[in-house]
Amino acid sequence: MSLALGCVADDYTGASDLANTLTKAGLRTIQTIGVPEDDRALPEADAVVVALKSRSIPADEAVARSREAERWLRARGAAHVMFKVCSTFDSTDAGNIGPVMDALREAAGEPIALVTPAFPETGRSVYQGNLFVGAVPLNESPLKDHPLNPMRDANLVRVLARQSTGAVGLIDTATVARGAEAVAARLDALAEEGKQAAIADAIFDADLETLGRAIVTKKFSVGASGLGLGLARALVADGRGTRDAAGAAMGEPVGGAAACLAGSCSQATLQQIAAAEAQMPVLRLDTAALLAGADAVGEALAFADERLTAGPVLIASSANPEAVRALQAQHGVDAVGHAIETALAAIAEGLVARGVRRLVVAGGETSGAVVDRLGLRAFLLGPEIAAGVPILRSAGRPEPMLLALKSGNFGGPDFFGRALDMMA
Repeated sequence: MSLALGCVADDYTGASDLANTLTKAGLRTIQTIGVPEDDRALPEADAVVVALKSRSIPADEAVARSREAERWLRARGAAHVMFKVCSTFDSTDAGNIGPVMDALREAAGEPIALVTPAFPETGRSVYQGNLFVGAVPLNESPLKDHPLNPMRDANLVRVLARQSTGAVGLIDTATVARGAEAVAARLDALAEEGKQAAIADAIFDADLETLGRAIVTKKFSVGASGLGLGLARALVADGRGTRDAAGAAMGEPVGGAAACLAGSCSQATLQQIAAAEAQMPVLRLDTAALLAGADAVGEALAFADERLTAGPVLIASSANPEAVRALQAQHGVDAVGHAIETALAAIAEGLVARGVRRLVVAGGETSGAVVDRLGLRAFLLGPEIAAGVPILRSAGRPEPMLLALKSGNFGGPDFFGRALDMMA
């Protein structure tokens, strides 16, 4: 494997967003859950995104995990490694963005790193070094109140300087407007001044493309999915991409049975379950009985045994908000969530044992529990079912699977039917 681009992501959902962005831009992309074992066989790809949970852990642990991922990517030929961070730049004055950036920049042998969390498509832009959410600075937006990493300063030059061991400069909008050569020259000039990082302005997607062209031959950068988009477009323009990357990831059709699981209680998911009842058999788990010790897993698998040969089934723990609040008040929020996730993960394992090879899962925590229970460690990114929800093809296992993993609020009312149709 010789990668055009390697990425180290500081959380799972951000990794998925980046992997989806790279695929749509024309790079065959694999997302791994953690750093793969050295002997794990993975298919050929243009890019790999290693998903870590390192955003809010102690800085020294985040550095160690990120360096391990960076070494794995370099060993597989990644000439450029991007450290993927949140587009709201979530990070306290102790890190972890600064410490990880410093360690990976030094490992890459680069004197300076370009840094931008801009992603105009999602309302994140950087102007004169200040991060905006829509029309307001980050520190005036509702996103300032992150429970773990609140952001009270929109000026990223100041924010990053408080975390990094080196000085931080700015590549402003006027420089970006002059093109990739001007950006590259400014980056070199800041390095000569002793700066070790440079916040780059970006207001439009075209700015991201300019930044990507300016740094594609460098070894390291820091950014949100928007910078990944710029790098991907630069690589594709240089002939490093794959025509129809999403289609190429799908490979041969995957046979076997199909099923859906829903653990989210969002209004969007509840509407999707209601719509699915016209297309497939639906079993609604009794969460109160589950918490009382009933064999909900056995009941669900017996339901599936009777119906899977005729077509897909949907098994849902999703309940209306009032019922959920009552159960949480009685048993505790964590206990209810853990019981649901554990049950649905066990049901998923049982379904796969019964030949299910196409699986749709609704709910972020549920998706994580299912992936962990099934031991899935790597995916190829396929076509998008809905915004931010691609088809995933398992990689590195004897029998391939197709999955769709969605957060509760994603997708339209017809999501389950649409996902199954696209996976057929």
